[in-house]
Amino acid sequence: MTPFAPLTPLATLAAQLDSGACTSRALLETCLERIDADAAAGGAAFIAVDPEGARASADAQDALRRTGVALSPLAGLPISIKDLFDIRGQVTRAGSVALADARPATQDAAAVARLRQAGAVLVGRTNMSEFAFSGLGVNPHYGTPLSPWHPDEARLAGGSSSGAGVSVARGMAAAALGTDTGGSIRIPAAFCGLTGFKPTARRVPGDGAFPLSPTLDSFGPLAPRVACCALLDALLAGAPGTADDLVPPERTAAGLRLAVLRNVVQDDLDPDVAAGFAAALTRLSAQGATLIDIDVPAFGGIATMSRFALPGIEAFAAHRHRLAGRSAVYDPRVLSRILKGESASAADYLDLLAARAALIDAARVAFAGFDAVLMPSVAVVPPRLAAVERDDAAFTRVNALVLRNPTLVNLLDGCALTIPCGGKEGETSAAPVGLGVFALANRDRHLLAMGRGIERAVRR
Repeated sequence: MTPFAPLTPLATLAAQLDSGACTSRALLETCLERIDADAAAGGAAFIAVDPEGARASADAQDALRRTGVALSPLAGLPISIKDLFDIRGQVTRAGSVALADARPATQDAAAVARLRQAGAVLVGRTNMSEFAFSGLGVNPHYGTPLSPWHPDEARLAGGSSSGAGVSVARGMAAAALGTDTGGSIRIPAAFCGLTGFKPTARRVPGDGAFPLSPTLDSFGPLAPRVACCALLDALLAGAPGTADDLVPPERTAAGLRLAVLRNVVQDDLDPDVAAGFAAALTRLSAQGATLIDIDVPAFGGIATMSRFALPGIEAFAAHRHRLAGRSAVYDPRVLSRILKGESASAADYLDLLAARAALIDAARVAFAGFDAVLMPSVAVVPPRLAAVERDDAAFTRVNALVLRNPTLVNLLDGCALTIPCGGKEGETSAAPVGLGVFALANRDRHLLAMGRGIERAVRR
């Protein structure tokens, strides 16, 4: 068996498969061994694994490769799937016991089908915040995945795609499929030292994914590098072509005009985050990027623009029929957030949509002439599980702070990357810090091309 190191770029793994240096089955067995070892040590990255189904898929990809037929650049690579997505023949629990007795899905979710069509080997279903309704990743039903940073301190992996982040960081998958409604890809990516990409909300179809907020839900990858995210994003979006076509050419940092957002997103930063963000800006400037500090006054009113939030209203709509008989088995913290949407009127909902449209208009004006906008992906380093597990007030306070920065992008209907910038590559002692890079809707390929150059500049 040829093991692969965690965070090996997908292109490197694909090249090893093409050259015969390893097989898809060998990559998968390495993942399965790591999953078993993690579970034996009390880890909670996966809710369910299908070893035999994954082995059959890996063997099929190896057989195809031996015929010499041209394969997708994702063919044979082990990918984990967040428990929010339907996989035919499996139960989609969405991180909850309320759905544990649901019937198995009869077909794959659209995103899963596209990965399967590209030859991905589906390793298993990753753990998550129940119904994707938390930025911390705490799950009282299936256990709470933990960040690889300072494992002795039991720090959170971030949510809601918590298991997805851990699966990639610990080499239990080469990359992961997650969802992002208010940061659920970017938070765990930042907390686990990964790259994460939130596409424009309509870019990847949501058919077969359990909804949190259909207005804001986005579906995308957590992976080792920007190029890996670009490849997965293209396949998830249904783009045809080879790896050279699917991954946009790198646009170097030199000559980029980048807005550095100051108000709101730089309040109350953890010192490690502030230092990592400042170091990333220094490296970008040294590489020839033009950085301009900006404030957007309209963003200062986001916290008070309504007593409701879109996820709360839309989540209540999705859960209202189920709550009558199953509310007692919900995570109480998730239930309370869902129930906040119960009293919202149609007028409240329409007012909220109008307020969001006004924010998007303000952002278009403020960001005109810039290639992208920079901010810390998350304001803090991974919090300790003990600090929030039993203290509801602390949980609410920390959850709000963790969600604050990434949620802004969802409200603005944007696309965004988080890129590790908190220390030398492979240095596990450095605090995981993510550099947030975002653009407004439908500039995904443009952002990914720039992201490759920004990544080169800020990675040590």
